[in-house]
Amino acid sequence: MSEINDSARIQKIIQQYETKRAKEKVRYNLIKDTEDFKIKNRQRAKDHYVLNKNIKKEKYESDKEFLSAKSQYNYYKKLDKIDIFKEKYPHKIEILSQRNQPI
Repeated sequence: MSEINDSARIQKIIQQYETKRAKEKVRYNLIKDTEDFKIKNRQRAKDHYVLNKNIKKEKYESDKEFLSAKSQYNYYKKLDKIDIFKEKYPHKIEILSQRNQPI
C-alpha cells in the first residue's frame, strides 16, 4: 500500500513541477521583449559582474599556470612529441600531475 502512495505522490510532484515550469516559460516569453525586463536584466547582470569581478580575476590568476601547461602539453601531444615536452618542462609536468591531468 505504501509503495502505491509513494508512486502516486511522486507522479503528483512531477506533474506539479512540469506545470510550474510550463507557466514560468509562458510568463517569460510574454515579458522577455519588454523594455522594463531588458533594463532590469542588464542591471542584474552588471551587478553580478561587479560583485564577482575580483573572484574571477583570482581564479584566472590561480589557474594561469595550469592552463598554460595544459595548452602546451596538448600542443606537444598533437605533434607526437610528448617526450620532448617532458624533458623541456618538468615543472609543467608536475603542475599537471597535481591536478590529476593524465600525461
